[in-house]
Amino acid sequence: MSAPTTPADDAVGPAWVRAWDASEGAERATAAFRARFDAEPDGVWSAPGRVNLIGEHTDYNGGLCLPINLLHRTYVAARATSETLSDAVVNLASAQEAAAGLWSARLTEVSPGTVSGWPAYAAGVAWALARAGHAVGGVDAVVDSCVPYGSGLSSSAALECAVAVALDGLFDLGLGADDAGRTQLADACIRAENEIAGAATGGMDQSSSLRAQAGHALLLDCLDGSVRHIPFDLATDGLALLVVDTRAEHQLADGQYAARRTTCDAAAAQLELGTLREIDPGTLEATLARLAPDDAGTQDIETQDVETMRRRVRHVVTEIARVRELVGLLDAGRAREIGPILDASHASLRDDYEVSCLELDLAVEAARAAGALGARMTGGGFGGSAIALVERARVDAVAAAVAAAFAAQGLTPPAFLVAAASAPAARTA
Repeated sequence: MSAPTTPADDAVGPAWVRAWDASEGAERATAAFRARFDAEPDGVWSAPGRVNLIGEHTDYNGGLCLPINLLHRTYVAARATSETLSDAVVNLASAQEAAAGLWSARLTEVSPGTVSGWPAYAAGVAWALARAGHAVGGVDAVVDSCVPYGSGLSSSAALECAVAVALDGLFDLGLGADDAGRTQLADACIRAENEIAGAATGGMDQSSSLRAQAGHALLLDCLDGSVRHIPFDLATDGLALLVVDTRAEHQLADGQYAARRTTCDAAAAQLELGTLREIDPGTLEATLARLAPDDAGTQDIETQDVETMRRRVRHVVTEIARVRELVGLLDAGRAREIGPILDASHASLRDDYEVSCLELDLAVEAARAAGALGARMTGGGFGGSAIALVERARVDAVAAAVAAAFAAQGLTPPAFLVAAASAPAARTA
């Protein structure tokens, strides 16, 4: 699914991605539901996209990460059509892909490998909740969204989490009322993405969309699932977080993300560790020296090159340390000082983890040259978005400089938004 953008007049200057307010999102989803099903929905639920401040590719390594929810959300208008799994039929449509028509399947027929495209993320959540023993029945649902698709801002997790809270509300599962229940909803969304959609997500995105709070970043410990809410209000310091959607499409299912995860798992196995989180940063170099090519254990090319494996591990260990450092600054009210940590994260993602690309590097470099206090790619990489910490009064100027840099290179114009930590998935109407 794609999200609308609002370009400047005559396509001159930066294009800004507009967030819908709750009433507009609910009205859009409801109108699309009426048009598709000629009926009223039982309600509208929504979930936000997210942007990760720091802690990239750490989630599946048992590490730490620090996302915030965006104002941009995915909306699901839905109604229950049956109460039992045995006769449950899932009917799905997208307001943004109306020409694609209605996707429909019996819930009992949904399984890994049977669903493709965006319906896999939505139907997969119903499947995962049913597999976890929750009483999910049939549903009609229409989806609409202002989360940019393919931008590394978790449009897939926003879809999953909106469907999850919709099913929770429609079938009175009682999971959305507290963090423990929301953790179960997040687990179902993670399983849906991993097993039905076939994308090797680590779970940060779903945890943020369901568990983060407005005005706070979510410090997520991916080893035990515990969270701490870190106050995050840059406006009080005269700052803003500028997000640059490079329009270089980000795809998790193309094998690169999975290859990095395979390499990390192989390294942990060699080192006889449960996860790479267990490596002490103080002994990192000595630990890296213990790694050897994994010639027999896997066909993955990365693990057969010991220097590549060492770079991957170095990124994970140093990135977890950067999360701790950045959180310490936020706890101390020193948000203005986090820029160099963002810069170091980008260098590590570019050089050690090798998940950046021309457009991401250009966005980061142009933002810094225009006065950003720090910048880095965010999300899984291979395209998607970058973030820049900027003076609030300089947001437009930095965005214009990045747009000009892209134009000078003959690249697709980027889009921009300003991130503000927003509320988690919930009923909207």
